[in-house]
Amino acid sequence: MWTEREGRDLNANLVRFPRGEGVGEHVNGEVDVLFIGVSGSGSVKVDGREHALGPGILVLAPKGTRRATRSASDDFSYLTVHRRRGPVRLRAGRGKPTA
Repeated sequence: MWTEREGRDLNANLVRFPRGEGVGEHVNGEVDVLFIGVSGSGSVKVDGREHALGPGILVLAPKGTRRATRSASDDFSYLTVHRRRGPVRLRAGRGKPTA
């Protein structure tokens, strides 16, 4: 994972997962999050609706929605961009995230 640390207002994180892995379902009530596909293929689930995510595809998860990601390829990576908040803590796998 890579995190942009220089900006004062925005937070950008580049994450990569192998096939079958991702961020478990959770609700973030703090910020809207924009997912931007970078490589490979996978999905973002927002309030039960699955959205395909691949290079150049954008998916918005408004604050307060239930969301999760899952990789469908060995090289799935995406950026998340949102208003700055506390540090992000991710845990790969099917369990619940720590953030």
